[in-house]
Amino acid sequence: MSEVIRCFGHTPLYADYHDNEWGRPVHDDNKLFEMLILEGAQAGLSWETVLKKRESYREAFDGFVPEKVALYDEAKKEALMANAGIIRNRLKINAAVTNAKLFLEIVQKYGSFDKFIWSYVDYEPIVGHWEKFDGMPLTTHISDKISRDLKKIGFKFVGSTIIYSFMQATGMVNDHLKSCFVYEELTKGK
Repeated sequence: MSEVIRCFGHTPLYADYHDNEWGRPVHDDNKLFEMLILEGAQAGLSWETVLKKRESYREAFDGFVPEKVALYDEAKKEALMANAGIIRNRLKINAAVTNAKLFLEIVQKYGSFDKFIWSYVDYEPIVGHWEKFDGMPLTTHISDKISRDLKKIGFKFVGSTIIYSFMQATGMVNDHLKSCFVYEELTKGK
């Protein structure tokens, strides 16, 4: 049996995320909302920290249904601040509520967040051709543009680095290393 080669995944949780989520195209609005909120929550922390808390986040944030999160009042925000299962940062919690409201405005205007966000990459994943992580960008001109546009609308915790991570996480960008089994799977026939 040959050894599976992956870009990253030094723990079972991280390996599962790598193998089954990272870089795979996401078109479900609720999942896109979840990833946008979690990427913002990661700011200043490791992604593994967020992954360990993801199930608690899903429970605390009503399954990341933006229609529910948009209605959170001060009492709900205080309850979230008291929830040890999530990252208790008032700015990030407030941002999640603000972003839910704006997310819904985009859905109203474009029909879905999916249509809006994927338009930045012409509805096709951008495929990196990386041999190693050294030299892989943290931002690109597209993540810069998305970040600027979202900030203009009023979104919070959507800097270009966060947006590029979001793009990688949701498959808008396939930055799996060329030696990785997922890269081969995602680029087969292309």
